[in-house]
Amino acid sequence: MRLPLATLASLAAACGGDPGGDSPDAGDQVDAGVNACDVQAGWALGPALPLGATQETAVVALDGRIYVVGGFNGTGGILAQVQVYDTATCTWSLGPELPIPIHHANVAVVDGTVYVVGAMVTISFRAIGNVWAWNPTTDAGWTARTSMPSGTDRGSAVVGAIGGRIYVAGGLRGSAVAEVSAYDPTGDAWDTNFPALPQPTDHGCGGVIAGKLYVAGGRRGAIDSITGALYEYMPGGAWATKTAMTTPRGGTACAVVGDRLFVIGGEGNGDAASGVFPQVEAYTATSDVWESLPPMPTPRHGMGAAAWDGRVYVPGGATRAGFGATEVHEVLTP
Repeated sequence: MRLPLATLASLAAACGGDPGGDSPDAGDQVDAGVNACDVQAGWALGPALPLGATQETAVVALDGRIYVVGGFNGTGGILAQVQVYDTATCTWSLGPELPIPIHHANVAVVDGTVYVVGAMVTISFRAIGNVWAWNPTTDAGWTARTSMPSGTDRGSAVVGAIGGRIYVAGGLRGSAVAEVSAYDPTGDAWDTNFPALPQPTDHGCGGVIAGKLYVAGGRRGAIDSITGALYEYMPGGAWATKTAMTTPRGGTACAVVGDRLFVIGGEGNGDAASGVFPQVEAYTATSDVWESLPPMPTPRHGMGAAAWDGRVYVPGGATRAGFGATEVHEVLTP
């Protein structure tokens, strides 16, 4: 169930207008005549997030819609809302609220259902292992499922669905962890018998390509402990170290299009006053090669990304290191 926002009428008409005060330069960095409803190569400006500035979200795609789960708002408040973008109509709506406000959630989609498998709560970044499920087609709200096993709760992990199971790699629980676990939605059960990541990693991102989970970048707990490492895992095997990213960073967003993993933005940039990276790099799994792409028009960290129909949607995030949330929403057509 989605609850339409009456205030979205003007936003839908603009469909790519001024993103708002949190990123005053964003409109200058993207051609005002190019918006997310027009399909053309490069970056385009989409309608701003309906709840305004939002960062430290999780973002997934399902049936032509982009789901932005939880996060912090522009004043540091924590959100229970789910913001939903319809890629066909270029409009936003709201889904049912989560049971509690969360940020840095681990989220994946399996068989038409959105799953939250662990997250963080409060400004102290306390990790929780709660699991909730919501099928937008059939469910009025979120349903509690079996929580992560005691002692494995964490947020800010890399998540990917393979063979109907949701894999959760690394994450943050007081400090960065290397553990890997998997949730089986059909049996509503967890398995923790997997090889650990080669290094503890949080605030990384990744995705699944050809049945393999990729974990890119991130950090080892501290904001300045960023890495460019790339790891690959196929269920039943061991982790393999692949070619590292050119630009080490944490707080990135990732999305998969075909056999390419796109790593977008990030935090920990000592060469920028904002501390934020504009870089976009794409990894081709079949050749183990990275390439640089046009940078983000509005450099950000603390956002998620999701791909639908060959396009990558990047809503929200923060325009400076730490807290600096923005409502800007940009779309990349590779």
